[in-house]
Amino acid sequence: MAAPGRAAGSRALETCGLERILEALKLLLSPGGSGLSSLQMTKCDVLLATLKSNLSALEDELLKDPHWNELKLLRDEIAYKAEWPLNSVDVTWSFTSQALLLLLCLKETMIYLVADFSPGKPNPRSPEAAPALSPDTLSVAQQKTVQSALQFVVTLGICPYLMPGVGVPLRCRTEFGAGVQDVVCLDAAPDAAQRLYTSCRVLLNIAQHASLGSLIFCRHLGDIAAGLCQLGFCPTKRKSLKPEEEVLTEEERALSREALRDILDQVYQPLAVRELLILQGGPAQSCTEAKTQVRCRAPAWLRRLCGQLLSERLMRPSGVQAVVRGILEGAGAGPAGGSDAEATAADWKKCDLIAKILASCPQQSLSPEDYYRDICPQILDLFHFQDKLTARQFQRVATTTFITMSREHPQLAAKYLLQPLLAPLHQCLNTPEIPESDVVPGTILVTEEELTRCIEDVFKVYVVGNDPLPVLVDSLLPVLRVLFSLYCFTKQSVSHIRSLCQEILLWILGKLERKKAIASLEGFAGLNKSVSSLHSLCQFRAAAQGGIMITIKEAICDEDEDEALYQKVSSEQCQLECLGDLLSYCQECGLAGDFFIFCLKDLTHVAVENKAKLEMKPFSSKSLLEFEQHQTLLVEGQEQKLLVLQLMAVLCERMSEQIFTNIAQVVDFVAVTLQRACASLACQAESTVESQTLSLSMGLVAVMLGGAVQLKSSDFTVLKQLLPLLETVSRTYPDPVIQELAVDLRITISTRGAFSTEAVSIAAQSTLNKKDAEGKTEACQQASHGRSTDESRSHFEQHQSHEKPKQTGLKSAARVPQVSQHSPITNQKSGSITTEQLQEVLLSAYDPQIPTRAAALRTLSHWIEQREAKALELQEKLLTVFLENLDHEDTFVYLSAIQGDMVSKYQEPLIHTFLRGVRDPDCAHRASSLSNLGELCQRLDFLLGSVLHEVTACLIAVAKTDHEVQVRRAAVHVIVLLLRGLSQKATEVLRDVLKDLYHLLKHVVHLEPDDVAKLHAQLALEELDEIMRNFLFPPQKLEKKIVVLP
Repeated sequence: MAAPGRAAGSRALETCGLERILEALKLLLSPGGSGLSSLQMTKCDVLLATLKSNLSALEDELLKDPHWNELKLLRDEIAYKAEWPLNSVDVTWSFTSQALLLLLCLKETMIYLVADFSPGKPNPRSPEAAPALSPDTLSVAQQKTVQSALQFVVTLGICPYLMPGVGVPLRCRTEFGAGVQDVVCLDAAPDAAQRLYTSCRVLLNIAQHASLGSLIFCRHLGDIAAGLCQLGFCPTKRKSLKPEEEVLTEEERALSREALRDILDQVYQPLAVRELLILQGGPAQSCTEAKTQVRCRAPAWLRRLCGQLLSERLMRPSGVQAVVRGILEGAGAGPAGGSDAEATAADWKKCDLIAKILASCPQQSLSPEDYYRDICPQILDLFHFQDKLTARQFQRVATTTFITMSREHPQLAAKYLLQPLLAPLHQCLNTPEIPESDVVPGTILVTEEELTRCIEDVFKVYVVGNDPLPVLVDSLLPVLRVLFSLYCFTKQSVSHIRSLCQEILLWILGKLERKKAIASLEGFAGLNKSVSSLHSLCQFRAAAQGGIMITIKEAICDEDEDEALYQKVSSEQCQLECLGDLLSYCQECGLAGDFFIFCLKDLTHVAVENKAKLEMKPFSSKSLLEFEQHQTLLVEGQEQKLLVLQLMAVLCERMSEQIFTNIAQVVDFVAVTLQRACASLACQAESTVESQTLSLSMGLVAVMLGGAVQLKSSDFTVLKQLLPLLETVSRTYPDPVIQELAVDLRITISTRGAFSTEAVSIAAQSTLNKKDAEGKTEACQQASHGRSTDESRSHFEQHQSHEKPKQTGLKSAARVPQVSQHSPITNQKSGSITTEQLQEVLLSAYDPQIPTRAAALRTLSHWIEQREAKALELQEKLLTVFLENLDHEDTFVYLSAIQGDMVSKYQEPLIHTFLRGVRDPDCAHRASSLSNLGELCQRLDFLLGSVLHEVTACLIAVAKTDHEVQVRRAAVHVIVLLLRGLSQKATEVLRDVLKDLYHLLKHVVHLEPDDVAKLHAQLALEELDEIMRNFLFPPQKLEKKIVVLP
């Protein structure tokens, strides 16, 4: 009897179409059909009546309409093969069974249509012709019908039978879902567990078709997974309450467990992670009422199961990415990189949650080390996503995870995270041996991509993460010197990793202990040879994509030794200048001041040590080898001293007056100065410079004790370290004025300021005036001379008598930590200087001490510019003073005598003279004229407008056509000077020719054969780039404007 039915079903499969099945689904899912008013029945009754009416309507249509015979035969065949009870007293289950049968019919029909489909070959001559569409393709409307059927199956066949806490309850979803729970009759056959098992198994059967599977799992994976978890893993009762109670067989439970793992392996892994997290649930919440909207907590067995399954997702290939995407997408961000991705990236709590999950070793792993070995490479990969929004999310998660792992398992993090992260920098250290196969000149040790990725990752972990854990700081210390060398190389050209290197160096210097930070700076300067540096065979080279790579150096020939020496000296000078630039950002934190004092101490130590070595006994009884070793030590000592002097020169040039940020640093500076003075006295090597420095440093102490700084008890404790040194100076220094001042300072410090002599006050006032660039020169004279004659004593008394009326004003002004940049004299109104002051400054203009004479000349120049009446009365005498000082051999005095800006008055003859000089047949004259033209244009500012086009045309012609390389270099250098002089005013002054200058610079960079000219052009382009960046993106100022309304 069965065989004819099955044969008829097979024939029905051939003739039944998708449209008929979908029409049957529409009929089954139609909303009306009860025939009763909803006012006479409850919502539950309306739902039951609608389900019954739709079932009857479907059966009537199948029996009466001959067009539905094929579908009826196919349904009957599938129902005959079905292994679950189709009919029940419970209308909801009957409805679910019919919906499942129709969906199975749809699946079988789609499989048959595809198997019988053979598309024709597309016509290559008609490119607009699309390939033939597969016959099992569903339209948008048809997909909506199938989705509605699946929604009914899940709502009526799975959700009502889930235990409390398993899955999301229906009452928490929609109002319709809340009423379904009351409609389902759990007492009717089949049993609830059997219904749940049937629904899940049939849906998985339907999902075997790819199109239907995507419709099922994209929306209902969580409910199906919840049902399979309950079927396969829920603990069973040992003794049934009723013997006749149906229980799933062990085979069915095993099939459910296997099905769960299969679907979790097959679906999109972030989706699986998200649904497992939802199943696992959150913390415990109250669930006292059945109809409350608060979700019950998941049972313990389900939480353990979901944790195990999540760990399995994590341990799979690309599991870290799946977990991150699953959590972020499940947090409301949509697909990673979607419209809400920035809001998700800003939520640190989610990042901390993911970091804790990834840092915790799951139970499935054999050991934490095995887990870290598998997971850490995936965490490093999170840094390297190209999509900006996705990269921002993943990088923040990776940074937080990196720091969490380093905090919880520092040794494992150092081995599996930090070592791979810093591997490109470790490859070029001078400590490891480079394999012989890589010693071939030109061999690339670290590619551009590897080095760029390394620097970017280090920046993300250290600077963005901003958590100075010991393992992070210690791991970066060995490669700091290489990182600094890379930073120096980027300063010589244009590179996008320069700012990253600078930020990393500033971060680590700020986080290190002060001693370690100074030791690192010492290594940067080359003073500490024990610090790991770039391997002698390695060098940085510019790469094709604008980055940097590390290669093996070319072998140096004997002929190139001079060039190599020049490159070495230039490199050392460049490193010192870069170090000065780096320290200019470290003044507020006090590191620059501490390092400056360290260098002063080192300078004193080297001077004393070299003097001792030079005074050693002759080597008459020593061997030749020992003599050579001694000479080598002497040479190294001299090199060290020269390096320290060079470093001090750079620091003095680059650092501002705010280098010292606290009393302790000022005291240390004074102590070092006193120590050097004592050492010079011991070596009998006193000099004028050291005498002036000693006078200034003691004056600083006098200023602090005189009230410029509000001293506390702890400050006097710091000042006490100067007492032994001041005592030594007071006993051994030849200058009696300095001896007396040292004694008075000792008394003031010992009494904690309770007693202060008059000499301390005079020294304080003298130092304040000396620090003023245009201040009273008589104070400079008194502080620098140190005269011991009666005339000097009377001069001090005269100075004191002049200053007494202004004592109160000085006290109030001196309490400000920063000394004013304008002296009391320069701030006076016209006609306020006295005849005595003018006579004293004129006397200082003939002082043998160079600083005093130069300061006097500059003060006289300022008075003339300010049209002081007393100075104008003696203008003939002042002119004689300036003319006499023009012949002085010292350039400091000479320049002070000729000070005054005359460019604006003589700009026309100067420019035309230099332009004519550019046409001179002598190349030296042409280059000199261009150099002078550059210096002139640098100072003209807006006055350049009248001759702007002439100058530009001259520069373009020379840079492109002149045959002498020196002249072309000078022409490009003029543009550099012009841009530097105008700075932000360049966009206004050069707006008509800025485009022409840019094209000229690009022409030089691409076509000029001379490297120096190219370098000048690159520097000019950098200046222009900085100018345009500040013009287009001005710095944001946090300021408020208050407007008073009329």
